[in-house]
Amino acid sequence: MDSAALEPSLYTVKAVFILDNDGNRLLSKYYDPELYPSMKEQKNFETNVFNKTHKADNEIAFLEGMTIVYKSSIDLFFYVVGSAQENELMLMAVLNCLFESLSQMLRKNVEKRTLLDNMDGVFLVVDEIIDGGVILESDPQQVIEKVNYRADDNPLSEQSVAQHITEKLSLTSNVLQSAKEQIKWSILK
Repeated sequence: MDSAALEPSLYTVKAVFILDNDGNRLLSKYYDPELYPSMKEQKNFETNVFNKTHKADNEIAFLEGMTIVYKSSIDLFFYVVGSAQENELMLMAVLNCLFESLSQMLRKNVEKRTLLDNMDGVFLVVDEIIDGGVILESDPQQVIEKVNYRADDNPLSEQSVAQHITEKLSLTSNVLQSAKEQIKWSILK
């Protein structure tokens, strides 16, 4: 074996992707540009992985020199890909963190429609867990806290818009009340 291939590396994850129950891509991020450089090669790899895993009851597969850990939920398949020498437990920690984070974010409703409706949050979750193939976080609670913090800063979310309107109405009501008081006292003088 090549000694360079056995050198420890922070670049643990080669790819992450989520497919629906027909094998169609919903989300994919490839972190090794040399692995599958074109979209066609990526989709072929995903199709091969899906065909090998969608009926299997395992959690780990080896395909095309890659170690693949996966999990299914209702109508989704979650995959984390590493090199052949990669520690399966590290990849499984990433997969479990991804799944648990999404489960919390989507309020235990991890299925295709909900995932598609919240795709911006899904990308945030993936980016909080992995950056350029390096595992940053494996604790779902930490990921959710970071993602919620960013979501709270977004001024266009429904909750923040409703809160903004409520605050403005409250301020308007206070201004009107103050104006009424001033008029009342100026008339009574």
